[in-house]
Amino acid sequence: MHPDFQTAYQSTPMADVRHKVLRNTYGLLGLSMIPTVMGAIVGTHMSFAFLAGSPIIGMLLIMAVFYGLVFAIEKNRYSSAGVFLMLGFTFMMGVLLGPLLQFALKFTNGSQLIMTAGAATSVVFFVMAGIATTTKRDLSGLGNFLMVGGIVLMVAIVANLFLRMPAFQLMLSAAFALFSSLMILWQVKMVVDGGETSYISAALSIYISIYNLFTSLLQLLLAFGGNRD
Repeated sequence: MHPDFQTAYQSTPMADVRHKVLRNTYGLLGLSMIPTVMGAIVGTHMSFAFLAGSPIIGMLLIMAVFYGLVFAIEKNRYSSAGVFLMLGFTFMMGVLLGPLLQFALKFTNGSQLIMTAGAATSVVFFVMAGIATTTKRDLSGLGNFLMVGGIVLMVAIVANLFLRMPAFQLMLSAAFALFSSLMILWQVKMVVDGGETSYISAALSIYISIYNLFTSLLQLLLAFGGNRD
């Protein structure tokens, strides 16, 4: 067989696999928004007084459940059980939006700011996904930068649990918005390049970035555009 024909024959199935993973990733992401919205509706009607009373303990419990579900999803990343765990995870994440949404709805323009944050999140996602799908540049180096950035942000979050400085919180929100945007770019690029073969894992990581982007943008909008009158 001619080398060129052999290369084309080998690359076509690989391209088909990557396209399938990307298509299924987007499909699961879209499906995950349904339990997220349902969870958010439940969360807006719940009392989170226990978090206000013991924020550190509450955060530790939430992180334990969060990482427990993430571990379970990754353990089942190639089975249908992973899809159901993913949907349960996104419902829980929707519920955890409750305190932020309750706070936002205290503003007279709170509902508009929530929709604005949602629309801005969608725009950023589609722009970053579009760039990742079309660019030919190697973005593997971005992964190392994001890993270091993620560690720094986690340390800053823990520090702010004790400092509770509003200005520092706004800086964190801005940093998380930028970090999450770059994460979406890198994660989609990983799927496009064949670096991720599980659409469940891909959808999970991109979902978390979208979630963080939305909450960060909403906090910034509330701080700079919220109207209590």
